[in-house]
Amino acid sequence: MEKKLLILGTVFPEPNSSAAGGRMLQLIELFQQHDWEITFASAAAESAFSVNLSAVGVKQVSVKMNCSSFDEFVRELNPQMVLFDRFMTEEQFGWRVADNCPNALRVLDTEDLHCLRHARQQALRENRGFITNDLLNDHAKREIASIYRCAVSLIISEYEMELLRTVFRVNESLLHYLPFMLDPISEADQSAWLSFDERQHFVTIGNFLHPPNWDAVQYLKSDIWPLIRKQLPEAEMHVYGAYTSEKAMQLHSKKDDFLILGRAEDAKEVVAKAKVLLAPLRFGAGLKGKLVEAMQCGTPSVTTNIGAEAMHGNLPWSGEVADSPEDFAQAAVKFYIDKSAWQIAQQNGISIINQIYPKEKLGTELIQRITDLQTNLENHRQQNFIGSMLMHHTMRSTEFMSRWIEAKNKK
Repeated sequence: MEKKLLILGTVFPEPNSSAAGGRMLQLIELFQQHDWEITFASAAAESAFSVNLSAVGVKQVSVKMNCSSFDEFVRELNPQMVLFDRFMTEEQFGWRVADNCPNALRVLDTEDLHCLRHARQQALRENRGFITNDLLNDHAKREIASIYRCAVSLIISEYEMELLRTVFRVNESLLHYLPFMLDPISEADQSAWLSFDERQHFVTIGNFLHPPNWDAVQYLKSDIWPLIRKQLPEAEMHVYGAYTSEKAMQLHSKKDDFLILGRAEDAKEVVAKAKVLLAPLRFGAGLKGKLVEAMQCGTPSVTTNIGAEAMHGNLPWSGEVADSPEDFAQAAVKFYIDKSAWQIAQQNGISIINQIYPKEKLGTELIQRITDLQTNLENHRQQNFIGSMLMHHTMRSTEFMSRWIEAKNKK
């Protein structure tokens, strides 16, 4: 049986710029291992940092939004499965896929729940705690509708799985829990790590275009770093991130040893040289790639409850979780100077990676779910009446808007 997969990306993957890019490559690798022929299409411009997909056997295509040329493209490709990268991509192309390839299995990779991230950001702006009712925003209406329109949605966080089940009452049959799929940390990996005494300085890393990362760097500079520096005047704070803006560079201060160092050519290399990674995230959603990288490099981390959310199950954190600037700074200092605490934290990270993110097990479960859905797709769709209703009404309005834009552009 022919197995063609079309991935519709929000952007072409940049694994060195964001965790989302890394996750996309994990999915591509998994489907290739199971003999899927993959085409990756996006309406975004390719950047200098996009991965060379053709080098890994993936056909790369640029498509246009609000253009019927996509209809011809997808009809000719005739994929058996279409994977949408984030709900905005499904909104834009989902109705076209349904019209032209009605038998294709439509899968949504949410990356993280955007409605959760926006709700937390709004609560922070208003200087108050996040409450569940904050989730009932316009982002949620669009995102949950997209989840219903697809046969299954890949959810990266157990916390988000619970929100979808309890707050939005989304049926379990439409959801599949899929965190990062990672290779286990071997003894050989561990022996290659620098020791406590060979490391120095603090590090943080993250795409500056991502609002939670930018907020965390500002918070680190204004509220946390001064407290750390009082106790560790010789330590430096190394801040790396893709797409460093002029605004971010204004935080650079040699006098305070707070150094904005821009894009890291090799993220793991800079994390592996640091003694402690700091991630004071005050809002956000999903899983945090920087914290996974820290564990993979044997680097303890200090983060917030939002940072560590759904990342370690019932296992102890690879460092410490602290929400106040004072507690955060004290934890950072502890792991910087206490070799015993640092080594325990490092071992905790090994347990988390090897137990929570087993690549083989998670990959096998996803492929089985896809196989089951393909076998029973018609029945699955009949059980999802809300999805078919949303496809009928919501997608028709999206279609007419898209066709109007296309007609307007031709004038």
